[in-house]
Amino acid sequence: MRRKIVAGNWKMNKNVIDAQQLMIQLLGYKNDNKTNCEVWIAPPSLYLMMAKDIFEKDEIGVFSQDMSEYESGAYTGELSADMLESIDATGSLIGHSERRQYHGENDESCNKKVKLALDKGLIPVYCNGETLEQRKAGQHLDVVKTQTETALFTLSAEEIKKVVIAYEPVWAIGTGETATPEQAQEIHAHIRGIIAEKYGQEVADEISILYGGSVKPDNAKEIFSQPDIDGGLIGGAALKLEDFSKIIEGFN
Repeated sequence: MRRKIVAGNWKMNKNVIDAQQLMIQLLGYKNDNKTNCEVWIAPPSLYLMMAKDIFEKDEIGVFSQDMSEYESGAYTGELSADMLESIDATGSLIGHSERRQYHGENDESCNKKVKLALDKGLIPVYCNGETLEQRKAGQHLDVVKTQTETALFTLSAEEIKKVVIAYEPVWAIGTGETATPEQAQEIHAHIRGIIAEKYGQEVADEISILYGGSVKPDNAKEIFSQPDIDGGLIGGAALKLEDFSKIIEGFN
């Protein structure tokens, strides 16, 4: 059985008091309710150690929003895999669309980050997806194929099984455009098929693929019911317990 996951990416939001309050609320919700999925959060890096202190029994996975492709050195502002391992972080997001758009990240750097994360026992959540221009040009299948192959296909079969993939249709995030559950399923099945061609169907069937395209309380259940969608990477709706908990309940 593939792991089912609802992960909240807080991006650059919340001051320290509000962040702590939301973590405590989320822990209380998790302890008081039976959830049929794993719950992860990726808060700003400033709050990672606080999150680990609050979730000391690992009830909730704690992820960084990014990590360096370098092991250590003179890279001001960066977080290394070693640092994340040293605080018992669960893993890191890698290649998020906003990192690609605003910080020039590419699949080659993502490949280095994924391998470093795996070497340190961290779970890499590798993000990919096409832009609106690429979707309109009918390039979406090729774009996602190239992204997946470049970032992940240097891994062994055992290594790639430890990766979680998050498909983000960049064109459906903050644009007013909406991806249907069927459109999301098409790409998820496509990604799984690409992996099956390289590693075999058994390996592909073990990899969790999350959907990162504006999952909300009112569409979570329908999206999560698609056969190749194993959960969501949630943005804005992860910042309020009321919304995030309803998305978690999409697996109920």
